[in-house]
Amino acid sequence: MFNKILIANRGEIACRVIRTARALGYRTVAVYSDADRDAPHVALADEAVHIGPAPAAESYLQFDAILGACKATGADALHPGYGFLSENAAFAQACEDAGVVFIGPPPSAIEAMGDKALAKQRMIAAGVPCAPGYLGADQADATLVAEAKKLGYPLLVKAVAGGGGRGMRLVRHDSELQAAIEGARREATSAFGDGTLMLERLIDNGRHIEIQVFADAHGNAVHLGERDCTAQRRRQKVIEEAPSPVVSPQMRAQMGADAVAAALAVGYRGAGTVEFIVDAQNHHYFLEMNTRLQVEHPVTECITGQDLVEWQLRVAAGEPLPLAQEDIMLSGHAIEVRLYAEDPYDGFAPQTGAVRYWRPEQALAGRARGQAAFGEVRIDAGIREGGEVTPYYDPMVAKLIAHGRDRNDAIRRLMAALDDAPLLGLRHNARFLRDLLDHPAFREARMHTTLIDQWQQAGEPLLQRPQPDALAWALAAAALAAGEGGARRPDSVATWGTTLVLAGGSEQRAVRVRPHGAQVQVQLAGADSFTFDAVRWQDERLTWRQGGVQRSAVCQMQGGQVTLALGATVHQFAELSPFPQSDPALDPRKLRSPVAGTVCAVAVAVGEQVSAGQPLLCVEAMKMEMWLHARASGTVSALHAQIKDSVAAGSVLAEIDITEEVPA
Repeated sequence: MFNKILIANRGEIACRVIRTARALGYRTVAVYSDADRDAPHVALADEAVHIGPAPAAESYLQFDAILGACKATGADALHPGYGFLSENAAFAQACEDAGVVFIGPPPSAIEAMGDKALAKQRMIAAGVPCAPGYLGADQADATLVAEAKKLGYPLLVKAVAGGGGRGMRLVRHDSELQAAIEGARREATSAFGDGTLMLERLIDNGRHIEIQVFADAHGNAVHLGERDCTAQRRRQKVIEEAPSPVVSPQMRAQMGADAVAAALAVGYRGAGTVEFIVDAQNHHYFLEMNTRLQVEHPVTECITGQDLVEWQLRVAAGEPLPLAQEDIMLSGHAIEVRLYAEDPYDGFAPQTGAVRYWRPEQALAGRARGQAAFGEVRIDAGIREGGEVTPYYDPMVAKLIAHGRDRNDAIRRLMAALDDAPLLGLRHNARFLRDLLDHPAFREARMHTTLIDQWQQAGEPLLQRPQPDALAWALAAAALAAGEGGARRPDSVATWGTTLVLAGGSEQRAVRVRPHGAQVQVQLAGADSFTFDAVRWQDERLTWRQGGVQRSAVCQMQGGQVTLALGATVHQFAELSPFPQSDPALDPRKLRSPVAGTVCAVAVAVGEQVSAGQPLLCVEAMKMEMWLHARASGTVSALHAQIKDSVAAGSVLAEIDITEEVPA
């Protein structure tokens, strides 16, 4: 038995666990780094303990600091969440040795499934179908190259200790293999402290389908159906749903039986997920087992009506599973989208910055009806308005989940929730998610795990940055003319004949504005003109009436800039200065970091000759590596960063003396 639970995690999963633990009467303890001092999970817990600096390696991955927090607060149980130490067998053992209940599987099960290569060998021995691969101990580059040639392409280079898409590279040609080996090994060593790799033949155009399993200490094990996680970018999930639109009852029973067998084979206890890749003929092949609660567990909760965190706590307390297999029923359809702080229109580059507006309760009004009811909309978030998204952790800031009577019902509800929960302050993928939900390939269940990556290479319209339409331009001009807080601009500015020049998206447009009482008339360069009645700006919401219909949108104004949220799309406009300035980011003599992050590779030295397009330095942020390339030929005259340095967005990392002209 235990009474106080420390959550060894952060963000939305820490908040999620705290809520269920408190509902069951347990006291809760949060831990936090320097970067998370004011984070929501800290405020939500009964107690909180500071465990170190912002980098995870110095805080959330520190055994002593976390177990010290247990001792200081009297916490007699620990929930690891997902990521960080959740699949670390040594940490689970350290908890047991300290007399702290680890709310997860026993260390032996984590170890058995934590090494992806050994796990596959176990599954092969148990008769579970697996994709061909190389699982050997010889890690020499020459051996990996030779084994890759035997397997054939395409294939995956994977970290045996990996998870969440980290330490994984897709290779389609011989020429890509060496860089993939080096990159996967470097990322795996950084993320997991283990650079051991395996090779796996890629099931091309496959679907990622996983089975939720649960086992207790009394020999019982069940599955709670499948989740379809096929919509991915860079091998990381974007949308998850349950049940899968392609799985029949017979296929579900077979996959479920294989998953339960896998759990029982390693003496499993608690929540786990067995992941499969499914080919075009609906044959399934074992990928790996995640020995923890998954990010996407809410969709399973929606269709089963069960709280999986509650199941975890009850099993950890020694209770038997709440339900037998025959008592588990699936009802309706649930879909989850991951709101990432990334720019899908710029290669999914990670983004950091202040959270200037985030009020998810507006999207939940009238839609949150309880866990088992159709029509539920749920938002699990780890950010708050006024907080900041930093480069130190995963880019996922929230999850939006909708439960409907059927798949189309869930899609409609989720699209509406994305419209009604705008995030302002930094770029994110909300509009992309909304468009993907409505894309024919998703609606018709024609996705596969690499389709989004293929779209990116092919320039699919879905991945082209949305440009503001005429209405958005007109509303921005009307807001600027009204002035911040409704204070009207001087008459000399707000008259016909005076032109405002606005920048928005990738365009600049001339706009004429004439306020008259509560009415604002706007004419764009060309034929578009608008008349808005009763224009008001209050509590960061712009309200207007047009053609007798009143509408509103989230709108922020500051220093001649307007940020306008129309549905799931956030547009930014700025009134241009008559004195244009050059953009320092375009200077080829200085290479600037595209994001705040950590330097993970330096490929040149001062005095070295470089050519245009040559990779020079690599910055890692939020699970993504970004190489900086020379924009012209020249000589490296200065390096301002070295490996493991933390750098700010826009900071100069290298300087080059140019020896050729740069094309305009």
